[in-house]
Amino acid sequence: MPNVKAHGIQIEYDTFGDRSFPALLLIAGNGAQILFWDLEFCELLVKKGYFVIRFDNRDAGLSTKFEEAGIPDFAAAIQALMQGKPVKSAYSLDDMADDAVGLLDALGIAKAHICGASMGGMIAQVIAYRHPQHVLSLTSIMSTTGNPGLPQAKPETIAAVLAPAPDEREAYVEHNLKIWRAIWSPGFPFEEERARTFIEKSYDRSYYPQGAVRQNIALIANGDRRSSLSSIKVPTLVIHGADDPLIPVDGGKDTARVIPRAKLLIIDGMGHDMPKGVWAQIANAIAGLAVKAGL
Repeated sequence: MPNVKAHGIQIEYDTFGDRSFPALLLIAGNGAQILFWDLEFCELLVKKGYFVIRFDNRDAGLSTKFEEAGIPDFAAAIQALMQGKPVKSAYSLDDMADDAVGLLDALGIAKAHICGASMGGMIAQVIAYRHPQHVLSLTSIMSTTGNPGLPQAKPETIAAVLAPAPDEREAYVEHNLKIWRAIWSPGFPFEEERARTFIEKSYDRSYYPQGAVRQNIALIANGDRRSSLSSIKVPTLVIHGADDPLIPVDGGKDTARVIPRAKLLIIDGMGHDMPKGVWAQIANAIAGLAVKAGL
């Protein structure tokens, strides 16, 4: 896969489709690599008329790692948040948003449709209000606003997601399969073969759990985005699973409420993941948003 220097870091990326098509930038969530956006899903979007770009966020995959920042104390960050104190982070979601825009600049793309999932949805939101001149439309999937008053994840889900990842490959795979099951869409059959293959490829490509911790701290430190989100003017689509155990559906509803004229799509049976059974629906919804954007 190619890479570029942008916003002071190296960013690994991949593209699909014809460069003459409108660009669609896909942003992965916490700790996820470029592989989060399945090849088949990317090809679905190409068939809808997009030039699709996926990439590794900083501290994930093959993009620049912030090793010198060390591994932050996650418990201390949560305690500071609960006490209303500033959360110290190696970098911010603003930085991660600027990385994405830097990638677009490096590729010579003036404007793009921006789509992110989970933490990637938060980064996409930040791009939409921080760099509106680069944005044709915004799609925020299974994400939220940072509103502290919203319902939180189920305790058992948090425990599964935050449990330390083992170093050994097979143990790591089994550990992450438990996470997939904990956040999986209850309305769809569990895709164990797909999950196992994804986890194995992710481990072999770049095993780097400390990067996910730093990303998570940046997420926490970003705080409540509602005021900034209310300034977004581009056509916006908010997609959320009705049965999301990690970021409850209230997060999606709040996002759609705060962003002016945002369209909300709630998918029954969907959890904090994107099972193959929803790919066509999501691709169609994104394509419909592009029509609304006039492109």
